Amino acid sequence: MAPNDPTRREVLMTSLLLSFAAAGAVPLSSASAAQLPRGKVLVAYFSRSGNTRVVAGQVRRALQAELFEIAPKTPYPDDYFETVEQARQETERGYEPPLKERVADIGSYKTVFLGFPIWGTTAPPVIRSFLSAHDLSGKLLIPLITHGGYGLGNSLSVVAEHAPDAQLVEGFSMEAPQERQTIEQVMGWLDALRVQR
Repeated sequence: MAPNDPTRREVLMTSLLLSFAAAGAVPLSSASAAQLPRGKVLVAYFSRSGNTRVVAGQVRRALQAELFEIAPKTPYPDDYFETVEQARQETERGYEPPLKERVADIGSYKTVFLGFPIWGTTAPPVIRSFLSAHDLSGKLLIPLITHGGYGLGNSLSVVAEHAPDAQLVEGFSMEAPQERQTIEQVMGWLDALRVQR
């Protein structure tokens, strides 16, 4: 291969970033994308509604990376509003819920994509747990963030604070349908049905 020929990974990354940009996302700058180091890539993600899981799966496929689902040892409640309240309390207390499992050999990865939704204008408490439990020193850390329309809040500063020795770069973010909106629409529809009975 000639020195200036792009590697397969660079080609895949460029095409991934272009599709993210076309979707109205905030992609990595081209300088950051060009610095994607050779070596193993991990896509670690937390997803409640499935939106972040889809993004993480796409990145994993495009880069032939390994996938790791971040999960708390005790799952969040099935009820959306109970989860919102629990997350609010955990965030206010600075609580980091224990993880179901950890990445076996985090040291073997050069790049870590970190996927999560925005909860209450910040990263979910379990993301703080993941970052505290894994040494990401010297690794390229790339966020993959979904949100319900209110932006990233202070999530990037939370990530930077919990992984101070990682090389954090601007990642991907997109607005995704919000679970609360879906629930409210369904409940409105059901209420209308009840009225007509």
